[in-house]
Amino acid sequence: MASRNPVPRPVVVGIDGSRSALDAVRWAAVEAERRRTGLRLVEAFGWLPVEDGEPGHAGHADHADHADHADHADPSYREVLTRAARERLDVAGAAAALVAPGVPVETDLLTGDPIPRLVAESAAAQLVVVGDRGLAGITGLLVGSVATGVAARAACPTVVVRGTEPGGPIPAVGPVVVGVDGSPVSEAALACAFEEASARGVGLVALHTWRDTMVDGSVAPLIDWAAVEAEEQQVLAERLAGWAVKYPDVAVERVVARDRPAHALRERSRGAQLLVVGSRGRGGLVGTLLGSVSQTLLHHAACPVMVVRPDLARS
Repeated sequence: MASRNPVPRPVVVGIDGSRSALDAVRWAAVEAERRRTGLRLVEAFGWLPVEDGEPGHAGHADHADHADHADHADPSYREVLTRAARERLDVAGAAAALVAPGVPVETDLLTGDPIPRLVAESAAAQLVVVGDRGLAGITGLLVGSVATGVAARAACPTVVVRGTEPGGPIPAVGPVVVGVDGSPVSEAALACAFEEASARGVGLVALHTWRDTMVDGSVAPLIDWAAVEAEEQQVLAERLAGWAVKYPDVAVERVVARDRPAHALRERSRGAQLLVVGSRGRGGLVGTLLGSVSQTLLHHAACPVMVVRPDLARS
């Protein structure tokens, strides 16, 4: 008996009714269409009733941590919250259908805190997509805690959609940009970046930075900086060699900059359609979940940011 083709893993989007979440839905719908897979829209919060048979409970364990909150909430209040959440899911589904009408859309209402629920969803997803700030976010302030929390822990790459005007067009032009520093997580980011550039039919900007701030001022005039830059160019070339062979269709622009990584990547994100970074780079502290460079870019990049953890490299 011939085996059936496995169902492709979906693109998962966390929603909360914010404009940022709807932008994430629209971006993710286009991405799901590109990947020829379905779109799964989920909303999770801790004030829903925990009852057998409720939508979103099947297949999602560990609801007991929020059961007490729900049991002590007034039933009519729970009903209002539930109805409002389902209405938000309907609105999100309609937004997805407008930009990618052929993509199958599934919606689910989950009980629990958004971060662990989305992290659990990531185990069966190709990609998790979130907005850069939720309903609690304030324009101009830090990226939402859900975005940073999911990006640090997800079992698949996470995209934080930013750099777009609310309700504006989905970025579809410009290259994919990736940061390269030689760390294991940088290799994982390179793997994803090449695949994304190939799938989009666009070029890849591979950026490697170095700085001379640690050099003693009395020694700096004696250093051959041109030779140092040539060495850094060689480092980048070596890191790219294998991937360029695997993806001969991707035109690669090599950029070596005497700059801070976050600043250089932020500048290159202007005009890009996607920025790919590792969750923690060569200078990351052991035990930290999200490095300073990736955190800075989640706050300030001018395009959607894909965060890749070191164990997510593709073969």
